[in-house]
Amino acid sequence: MTESRTFETPQGPARLVAHRSKRPIASLLLSHGAGGGIDAPDLDALAHRLPGQGISVLLLEQPWRVAGRRIAGSPASLDVALRSVADQIRPRTPLVVGGRSAGARSAARCARDLGAAGCLALSFPLHPPGKPEKSRVDELLGSRVPTLVIQGERDPFGRPEEFPDGTEMAVVPAADHSFKVPKSAPLSQEDALSVVVEATLEWIVREIART
Repeated sequence: MTESRTFETPQGPARLVAHRSKRPIASLLLSHGAGGGIDAPDLDALAHRLPGQGISVLLLEQPWRVAGRRIAGSPASLDVALRSVADQIRPRTPLVVGGRSAGARSAARCARDLGAAGCLALSFPLHPPGKPEKSRVDELLGSRVPTLVIQGERDPFGRPEEFPDGTEMAVVPAADHSFKVPKSAPLSQEDALSVVVEATLEWIVREIART
């Protein structure tokens, strides 16, 4: 079942597109990145494949995107909207917060305060491309909840080997920041997205079992 609702936030209206499971064991609240929306292929794959496995997927379209602006708001404004919507929905099942790129950063910053059972970081932008000295690792480590990073092997915002030891991670072979793979890759684009979905499913089921 899919439904779309608008929520008022201090940053303006946000849109939530909910793909609900008939018998949910968890709810996954995901925000998009600064360069795209909730129609990103990885978010779309999760939204259409996880509900059948007992996980409701809630896609948050940030107010700046709803308003038709091309440039994302400040990191603080993303957090405000995420917190506001999360506080308004409060699902009955354990809540996992996450997102891709800028959305992953916001989720990591907010996860603990939202009482989340976990944080899913898709294509976490560990640093700007070519500037590893400008690390955002403190945001990732600051989630203070179980966190899974799913990262493309060729992501210029942070290759898997650049993350701290002990980071729980799933790597998408040959993939870039958008999880796109070249035609010469050892797996198809569909297979690359399947890595994202299957890693997320396995991790959420395992973490929920611990709660």
